[in-house]
Amino acid sequence: MKIKGWIMTQLLKAATPDNAVFDSTEAAWLMLSHLPRMGVRRWHAVREHLASPLELLEMNSATLRAMGLEARTCEVIAAWQGRDAGHPEVAEVVTIRARCAAAGIGILPWDSPLYPEALSAIHDAPLVLYTRGDATLLQRSQIGIVGSRSASRTGLEHAAQFAAALSERGYLVTSGLALGVDGAAHAGALDAGFPTIAVIGTGVDVVYPRQHQALTERIADEGLMVSELPPGTPARAAHFPQRNRIISGLSRGVLVVEASPRSGSLITARLALEQGREVFAIPGSIHNPQARGCHQLIRQGATLVETVADIEEELSAWSTTRPAVKPAVRRKPTPAKEVAAAVEPPLAGLVPAGLEAREIAVLEALGYDPASTDVLCTATGLPADELMQSLLLLEMEGLVDSAPGGYQRLA
Repeated sequence: MKIKGWIMTQLLKAATPDNAVFDSTEAAWLMLSHLPRMGVRRWHAVREHLASPLELLEMNSATLRAMGLEARTCEVIAAWQGRDAGHPEVAEVVTIRARCAAAGIGILPWDSPLYPEALSAIHDAPLVLYTRGDATLLQRSQIGIVGSRSASRTGLEHAAQFAAALSERGYLVTSGLALGVDGAAHAGALDAGFPTIAVIGTGVDVVYPRQHQALTERIADEGLMVSELPPGTPARAAHFPQRNRIISGLSRGVLVVEASPRSGSLITARLALEQGREVFAIPGSIHNPQARGCHQLIRQGATLVETVADIEEELSAWSTTRPAVKPAVRRKPTPAKEVAAAVEPPLAGLVPAGLEAREIAVLEALGYDPASTDVLCTATGLPADELMQSLLLLEMEGLVDSAPGGYQRLA
């Protein structure tokens, strides 16, 4: 108990704010990443019209309101400008920064030279990454390997073998540290003597799943743990679809080893396609339900993979026919009126908080009786692949479920 009390005392001392924190660029990025009422679309519009997102913390209330920011967001920015360390959001940033310093957790803001260019180019790139391990690995050419949590023995062997072989050829294997294929891929790279990157849906100081305690420590020691979530953040269902976009965003391509038609790995694959990455899939037995997602991807145009050479061939063509990924363009500041016109107002309607516009449209098109995907495509105007991605996200949130004849709303 005395040791625990001493640790808490040291954390509180470290979290005691002084004026220096308000002059820290690192703390300013943390503040930006914790601004309330700032969804992906609003951040994207704001960043498109500012030379740097940091400029947002220097604008007066009238300009912020003209940009369409909500009152709560303006209030937090005003508290930061007034160096109000007692404000809850500001105090949270101070505490997170102190906790990172005490635990040796790295804070990698969007403008850092170590922030990976490939990830910075996606439209919803995290403003801050938290790291545990060797952050320079983020500069390496990466391949994502994902798949079922309930993979077969053959699937686990494929994940480990491909991870080792790709590592030997100079690629860095990136995955999500989930049970099944993810864990096998990480272990395959490490056992072959190479580092690996784990992108997780918790804080980098939280072990999840618990079965991967030893694997987590190995990755932190020999590779890198990455999260957009601050230290101490527990596992929640909503975090994992968001985590998937970082896996695909970091990678030149994503290999799906095994996946059922409802697997979250298909979200990663579809995000990879949206981000202009290559998608690879290993075929399996027609009698294996965990192979059906891979077969579905292959029918939709994913590269069928039998050997590592199949992946190398596609990536070689990719690098010679596509321009290098560049960071998002940082434009000159635009007058507040023009920014306000570009930032869409909050969507109306009683829908759960935190959903993006596409998922909201799908949820509003669904009733409590089953609707087919053809009906939903017509109602929402979405292509089939985007519709399925939204349905998977909503299903993982517990808002919809599959039913005979299609999908139905649960909440």
